[in-house]
Amino acid sequence: MKPDLEASVPDCVHCSKRFSSVFCRAEVENLRVVNEHKVCSVYKKGQMIFNEGNYAFGLFCINAGKLKISRNGDDGREVILRLAKPGDIIGYKALLTNDKYSASAVALDDCNVCFIPKDLFLKILKSDSSLSIELMRMLSAELGKVETKLTHLAQKPVRERLAETLLFIKETYGLEADGQTINAKLSREEIANIVGTATESAIRLLSEFRKDGIIELDGKSIRITNPDKLVRTANLQD
Repeated sequence: MKPDLEASVPDCVHCSKRFSSVFCRAEVENLRVVNEHKVCSVYKKGQMIFNEGNYAFGLFCINAGKLKISRNGDDGREVILRLAKPGDIIGYKALLTNDKYSASAVALDDCNVCFIPKDLFLKILKSDSSLSIELMRMLSAELGKVETKLTHLAQKPVRERLAETLLFIKETYGLEADGQTINAKLSREEIANIVGTATESAIRLLSEFRKDGIIELDGKSIRITNPDKLVRTANLQD
């Protein structure tokens, strides 16, 4: 049965996602202050959490559900920059630079997202060194991922990038109870927008992967039947 997100208002101190988030080492007293002032909302699938071009008035922390962070390219086509999961924070770059959002956040399924006001978060960030260090670590990791993606876009063929994307989605959202089906249902266009290719190319290559016995397709569901072959196809380097 699907959880009732309407009834879910997490306690920041005891939140099950706390230790997988940037708040993992934050001082408990600061978490209590955040808990008093945060606002939690449910966003339905397809609903926008924040919009590219708007100013940031706070930070968003995901408690349940899946989101995509994307922007429109020069040709008007969506480019998916990042996938977000429970425990992740979003909207932090615009908040820290006091600038407009350079991308939009959209719910991939029903989500429970907590909003932390900007002034409160910045005040806590200045006083809590552990939180500041975790945020710097997170920003460094995100920068590393961007550098890797840019390198692969420049050097890897689309087939390898698609295989790597499937592994990335699996790593982000995990697998369903069968231990093979990726626990996220993305459209072919969304997958193409992560890979950085045309939708037609993604559809053709997914069909090739199916014929090669790497995956099975059932609508938007993707089951990885030969994970070793998928890794070899991605041509990942340690």
